[in-house]
Amino acid sequence: MVAIDYDPLDRGYVESLAHPGGNVTGVFLQQIELAEKRVQVLLEAFPDIRAATGFWDAVSTDQWKATQLAAQKLGLKLASIEFRKQPYDYERALAQVPPDHRDALIVMTSPTLVSDRSQLGDFAIKHRMRSIGVAREYADAGCLLTYGANLAEMYARAADYIDRIAKGTLPADLPIEQPTKFELVVNLKTAKTLGIGLSPMLIARADEVIE
Repeated sequence: MVAIDYDPLDRGYVESLAHPGGNVTGVFLQQIELAEKRVQVLLEAFPDIRAATGFWDAVSTDQWKATQLAAQKLGLKLASIEFRKQPYDYERALAQVPPDHRDALIVMTSPTLVSDRSQLGDFAIKHRMRSIGVAREYADAGCLLTYGANLAEMYARAADYIDRIAKGTLPADLPIEQPTKFELVVNLKTAKTLGIGLSPMLIARADEVIE
């Protein structure tokens, strides 16, 4: 498994992360746990933001719920946009968002949203929305900020699990792996395009700065 939008332990899929038991093992990306941290990063970078928009779909439901709870805790109002029919129409979705929620965009992750990351990056720049995503791939595509695990690294680890199981290792004997490092990526090129100044402290904290 590659557990992105759920906690396999909480759902009872495994007995523990260290000793999963049964026939399920793999990697756990902790996206739900990271939801609050992303809201914190956005508000630390832009203390003036009072309201934002969240893009999500059926696959990212748990991420969205965690983001809502974090926003409520931190005093950020959120407009909810759930995408149900493909292709996702981001322009039409924005028309449903109250004007005061269009300053910032929080994008969850799912197969479709990741595939659309370049479109989402261009969309946020076009509408001058300060955007934050879940992994550096979103920043590479034009999002202003991202915070999360290295997706490429974690999927490579999942491939290693497949290889080891195919060679005879029992899933029950393979502990579930979690990220050991979380990356804050800042896209200065996007910031300059938007005419936004970022604090030197935020830039210094970043694991990578895209210029």
